[in-house]
Amino acid sequence: MTSILEKTAGLVAFVGTVDAGSFSAASRAIGSSQSAVSKSVARLEQRLGVRLFQRSTRTLSLTGEGQAYYERVAPLLRAIDDAEDVVQVAATARGLLRVTAPQEFGRVLIAAWADEFLERHPGLKLELSITDRFVDIIREGFDVAIRMGTLSDSDLVGRKITDLRWTLVAAPLYVERHGLPTSLDDLRAHACLRYVVGGRAWPIGLADGATVVRDGRLDSDDSGALRQAAVNAAGVAYLLRVTVAEDLAAGRLIEVLPHVAMSRLPVYALHSFGRQLPVRARLFIEFLLEKVAGLEF
Repeated sequence: MTSILEKTAGLVAFVGTVDAGSFSAASRAIGSSQSAVSKSVARLEQRLGVRLFQRSTRTLSLTGEGQAYYERVAPLLRAIDDAEDVVQVAATARGLLRVTAPQEFGRVLIAAWADEFLERHPGLKLELSITDRFVDIIREGFDVAIRMGTLSDSDLVGRKITDLRWTLVAAPLYVERHGLPTSLDDLRAHACLRYVVGGRAWPIGLADGATVVRDGRLDSDDSGALRQAAVNAAGVAYLLRVTVAEDLAAGRLIEVLPHVAMSRLPVYALHSFGRQLPVRARLFIEFLLEKVAGLEF
């Protein structure tokens, strides 16, 4: 009968190879020899009776069976690592913290605060993925995911971080050329820059729950591109205020229709650890809550 130690060695070698991309890279990450890693994977394949990898002289890729097996066992191995992390105290927190966040929150806030967080916890390393695509945090191995908007039903645990306020902005040069809108109806006569998600333009949301849809002169799924276009006097943009706060302070943009109460976008920190939240993830979420407290978004 195969011992639990032999089984564990094969699993560690297999998952390490998938994560690293090759036997040689996995051997460096695991602290073993390339030959030992390769043999451990081969023994695992022999025990399971399937090929987990397609091998060639230059490439190594998962088979269908290998992909299915990885999706099942990788979270189990990560849970073993997390079990040790749960009992760590804040002063000795160590290891890799993997966080994914959308552009607005990740680029503008988390990236700006990362150095302070890491200075407080020198034993931690932070891997930050900034993307607006939907991330499967369990399958992709993230500790914390920052999500905006209404949460869908899932097995993830959510902690509300803050609410971000929307605003309409335009460059002083654009206002000089085209005038300043004084009502939402006035926007029909102006060039509007629209944020697009899934092929649909994000409407202007009001605090009372109403929405306003307007034609767009420029549509983009990148809020940073819309912000730059607004600064360059291309039109009126509907953006999260946090993304243009510096531009407003510097006079590169001015707020349009400041008397109209805009909607707010809730921000959550999600994880899949249930009640056994590893200390690295808990420290990060608590840090975010501390940083946003008292800030005007």
